[in-house]
Amino acid sequence: MSKLSLKVFRGRIVHCLEVKSVTVVEDGLIGINSNGQILFVDEGAKKDALMKQFGFEERDIHHLETSQFLMPGLVDTHIHAPQYKFTGTGYDLQLLDWLDKYTFPTEAKFSDVQLASEVYQSVVKRTINNGTTTASYFATIHVESAIELCKIIAQCGQRALVGKVNMDRESPDNYIETTSSSIVDTKKFIEFVEGMKNPLVEAVITPRFLPTCTDELLKQLAELAKKKGLKIQSHLCEQLGEVGYTMNFYPSDQYPSHQNCTQVFDKMGLLNEKTYMAHCIHLKEEELKLMEERKVGIAHCPNSNFCLKSGLMDARDRLGRDLKIGLGTDVSGGFSSSMLDAIRHALQASRALHIKFEKEGKEYEQLTLDEALYMATIGGAKVLNLQDKIGNFEVGKEFDALLIDTAAHVSDSKKLPVFDVFPSDTFEDILSKFVYLGDDRNIIKVFVAGQEIKPARK
Repeated sequence: MSKLSLKVFRGRIVHCLEVKSVTVVEDGLIGINSNGQILFVDEGAKKDALMKQFGFEERDIHHLETSQFLMPGLVDTHIHAPQYKFTGTGYDLQLLDWLDKYTFPTEAKFSDVQLASEVYQSVVKRTINNGTTTASYFATIHVESAIELCKIIAQCGQRALVGKVNMDRESPDNYIETTSSSIVDTKKFIEFVEGMKNPLVEAVITPRFLPTCTDELLKQLAELAKKKGLKIQSHLCEQLGEVGYTMNFYPSDQYPSHQNCTQVFDKMGLLNEKTYMAHCIHLKEEELKLMEERKVGIAHCPNSNFCLKSGLMDARDRLGRDLKIGLGTDVSGGFSSSMLDAIRHALQASRALHIKFEKEGKEYEQLTLDEALYMATIGGAKVLNLQDKIGNFEVGKEFDALLIDTAAHVSDSKKLPVFDVFPSDTFEDILSKFVYLGDDRNIIKVFVAGQEIKPARK
């Protein structure tokens, strides 16, 4: 074995280097060092030169089957860990009523760390099983439960950003903080995450959304984010009813410079290149321009946007701007914790917009599969400001990857494949079938920073 303890794979390699197209290396070689960093990516024909340069031998190479390929790990830019408990239920209401009836009562129970541990172990292991190598989680307002989530993520080996949620107004009596306690607990949470010294887990400032946060809390969170150099996540313009409800707190005669929700976040000091916002469906042109100026990222959550009847976010418009855009499952607004599902719903949302604009006599270019894969990988990495570490297989990045087997079967009996592939299918056909028809059974290995984590480590 090589003195450098290299992992070397030879076979088909798939990743996105730009928005418009997927790069496929039919016979590729990729080498990963003991720190989990990618040392080289090249054509298999250059094997001898690479062996000489990096000191590995033929026996060190893991040869992929013809039905297999490597792709980057999937990046979930928006997921609510406690809501996993009631995922797949409660889609009879829109956002504000849904929060009151289902979400807040469930999240309030996470003062019980034992309950939190049970649910958080399930959601982290499930997302890993589904190929999510990086996730940006909302926890709850409970600091001890948020700490428990970080411990579980670290134990399972996933890469994650985790936020202790902040809420100091317009919340149930049993699920609300004071401004001061919210800041104190957030600082405690940040100190714990810093003390973990785990490069895969970082704290993120997480005001839930404008209606549940006072101006004073938002300003103090902005100061804390600036002082600590932390990222910021929240929700923005998810539903029209929510937008109207929010702006009732900012009457124009008292807040002449707070003309829309995006401006409110900006005036509080919360919009910058480290900020990313979920949904962003009902943004006005001036809001989009402000987000471009501040270099804010967007977490597109199409499943949730359908389930809660929020609307259709125009991902084609957002991709055409100077905006970072990735995909999120938004569990449990969305009913699936699989990023494959997020890709499918993003494509379906784009088709729905195509139908809408066509009826209006307007031209519209729907998203392509390549663009959706981009958003689920390097696009999401850019949203989370992790593009220098993950998102594709560029040399120097960390090896967050999935080993896909398109010939995987539904059970150990090996009589029926998860989906059917025919001799006439091109690899473009097979990749499309995996995205639309594949599932966790096709994801046979998951790597984060070079370490295999599926099944999740105990």
